[in-house]
Amino acid sequence: MNDLASMKSKASARVDEARLWRRHMEMAKLGATPKGGVRRMALDANDNKARALLVEWARARGFSAALDPIGNLFIRRAGTDSAAAPVMSGSHTDTQPSGGKFDGIYGVLAALEAMEAIEDAGIATRRPIEAAVWTCEEGGARFPTGTMGSSVFTGARKLDDMLADRDDAGATVATALEDTRAALPGIAMRPMGFPVAAFIETHIEQGPILEREGKTIGVVTGIQGARRFRIEVEGEDAHAGTMPMKLRRDALKAAVSMIHALEAVFDDPADVVRFTIGRLVVKPDATAVVPGHAMFTIDFRHPDPAVLKHRGDQVAGVCAAHTRGCKVTVNEYSKTKPILFSGAVPEAIERAAGRLGLSHMPIHSGAGHDAMHLFEVAPTGMIFVPCWRGISHNETEDAKSSDLAAGTRVLAEVLVDLANA
Repeated sequence: MNDLASMKSKASARVDEARLWRRHMEMAKLGATPKGGVRRMALDANDNKARALLVEWARARGFSAALDPIGNLFIRRAGTDSAAAPVMSGSHTDTQPSGGKFDGIYGVLAALEAMEAIEDAGIATRRPIEAAVWTCEEGGARFPTGTMGSSVFTGARKLDDMLADRDDAGATVATALEDTRAALPGIAMRPMGFPVAAFIETHIEQGPILEREGKTIGVVTGIQGARRFRIEVEGEDAHAGTMPMKLRRDALKAAVSMIHALEAVFDDPADVVRFTIGRLVVKPDATAVVPGHAMFTIDFRHPDPAVLKHRGDQVAGVCAAHTRGCKVTVNEYSKTKPILFSGAVPEAIERAAGRLGLSHMPIHSGAGHDAMHLFEVAPTGMIFVPCWRGISHNETEDAKSSDLAAGTRVLAEVLVDLANA
């Protein structure tokens, strides 16, 4: 066994399954829900506590920590070449309003555990290794924009625009970040968008394929594209008992007509299209009032850019054709293209899974991830592990400790591999 192979083997062997699981359970207490899930919204008090706990664990091992202007958190294990671009791994600490214990946070804790395993094995790497916590990955949970921190970091979105993003209570990201910085006293500040040598994101699959196929590791081949829309329908409030049906401008009925027509546009017998109306808000939301306003969202995903364009471009026309006397405004607020992972990172993941004797398979990601933005600036790949019944964005989300540790062992070997490349 050559020196590099020996180092990789030593690193993966030092992954501590019990420590990794214990930290997941500690994190799950921050925003715990009665049904066993987690509600940890981007940059809220519990998200800030999660970040503070990570920094505490990191500093105990001699790792440094820093924030950038959008609140991305970076935990750094130094390399022998301090000027070299880091190899990076990570994900996010925020959840959906009724989220689970593993979505996002597994990628963060796996990165920290892999760094500790490398440290415990006494391995020096040429490049620094960093664990990243990307700000506000979960779009539409607190703030409208998803994968916010990673997209600003890579230049896909403008910092000032995202700092002005508001939650439903009117608080801006800029204001929320004041609380985040206060929760991390003495934290260093770092400039935006420094070079990255490679990025690996470890994640639960959030789907049923690995469990169904009996595989432990998914070598992710790519991420499907997505388009998101916010539809505002303006009608007129009216008395439910006195306004004749034919004279009403009922915003809810107009929205329902639009949704019904859109279902026909997005119908797909092959079941590749993913079309979701995730929010429907009615105002004034009173039993005896004809709704004068309705807002709904569309989340549309597909791996083929031509299909994304053809079907997504029909949204505005379909809505305009079903107004029922109301006015409609269609705002497409997010668009991501499909991507394919190839080259050094997925190849290193596949090699590591093979060396460790772990069953593995190629798999495509239906969910969006921060990796899709890092893909634009650095060699990138993802490691999936199974989750129970493929359930995610749900309080019952679950995963096996052994699978989480297996994915982390693969990650540790890949980090050593790439940090010495």
